Amino acid sequence: MTEIVEKNKSFRDYYSARLENGSLEMIPHCACGNTLNEDYFCEQCGRKCHCHLIVCDNETTMATVNEYIRKSSQFTGFKAKLSGEG
Repeated sequence: MTEIVEKNKSFRDYYSARLENGSLEMIPHCACGNTLNEDYFCEQCGRKCHCHLIVCDNETTMATVNEYIRKSSQFTGFKAKLSGEG
């Protein structure tokens, strides 16, 4: 899994997002790339992670995520980007 690095070179926890049979599937990851369990605790780093970035696998997923960000209060504070973007 690719690590997410911000412009200031700090690592950031994130969700990887994709559409599966028309439903949005988001999997949490630590900034180190480790997939997280339901408690968001990274056993590799030994820290509690906080995901506020959603990395989308394609433009269709990105459009769906952006719609959720605009319309749902549960997505307030999230940012989205396409996988592979800087």
